[in-house]
Amino acid sequence: MTSEWREDRIGSALRGENPTVLRRLTAGFAAIGDVQFLPGYSVLLVDDPRVERLSELPRARRLAFLSDLDVLGEAVEHACRRLDPAFRRVNLEILGNTDGFLHAHVWPRFDWEPADAVRVPVWLYPRENWRDEQHALAPRHDPLREEIAKELDRLTAQD
Repeated sequence: MTSEWREDRIGSALRGENPTVLRRLTAGFAAIGDVQFLPGYSVLLVDDPRVERLSELPRARRLAFLSDLDVLGEAVEHACRRLDPAFRRVNLEILGNTDGFLHAHVWPRFDWEPADAVRVPVWLYPRENWRDEQHALAPRHDPLREEIAKELDRLTAQD
């Protein structure tokens, strides 16, 4: 996977060039995370790169973004539960401390996580987890991508 799209995640999604995008949703893009130390980690990217905060969206778009987050969270939950019996829950987060565009994280959590990590935010995992090639998004994650995408299709068809 080349990294050029990483410099402009939203622009590359709008152009159809972001390889992590799973589906276009109402107010953003559902994307699988670059790292998969918690398999199923996904991100909701707002569809306007100029938007930095949720409060910058007009109320209707804000609600649409939050609704998209709900759908992505449920899709990850269903896919992870089906693929890993140790699935426990999802954590939803809108932080905005590093990237200057609105996005939300969907972190699946599992019973097999280290005991000292289970009750803390994912951000307290060792920094190596974000850089270690063994956790990088790769073709071996394609079945997981397909399951999440299938769930997104199912959930959005219900609307």
